[in-house]
Order: sequence, then C-alpha cells, then structure tokens
Amino acid sequence: MPVKHDLYQDLGMSKDNVHKHRAHDKRLDALLTQYDDLDKEVLEAEKASASDEDVERLKKKRLLIKDEISGRLS
Repeated sequence: MPVKHDLYQDLGMSKDNVHKHRAHDKRLDALLTQYDDLDKEVLEAEKASASDEDVERLKKKRLLIKDEISGRLS
C-alpha cells in the first residue's frame, strides 16, 4: 500500500520551522505546493498500478523539487 512521503523528516526540520520560512519566501511556498501536488500524483499512480516508468518519472520530479526546497532552507 502506498504511503505519503514525509518531507519534513527528510529535511530534518519540523513542519512549523519550514512553514515559518515559507511565509517569507514565495518561491519556497510555490515549491512546497508543487511537492505536495506531486506527492499526491505519486500515491495515485502507485494505487492505480501505473507503469514502473511512470511512477519512477514522478518520483524523480518530486526529488528535484525536494532538492530545491532543501537548498532554499539551507
């Protein structure tokens, strides 16, 4: 069964801390929204038994966004 990815654990930051940064950084806000939307797409693709290639493509896009989020929080 697909499980939602825990971005905050990966970042090593609390949700509150990330959201404090988000309030002052429009690009970070947009990236976090994109990340959440893409994470939902990954879960839906996994539930729908999408092809491995499609799921992998979505996960790679999600990872790129996570990397950019991490960079903005550094």
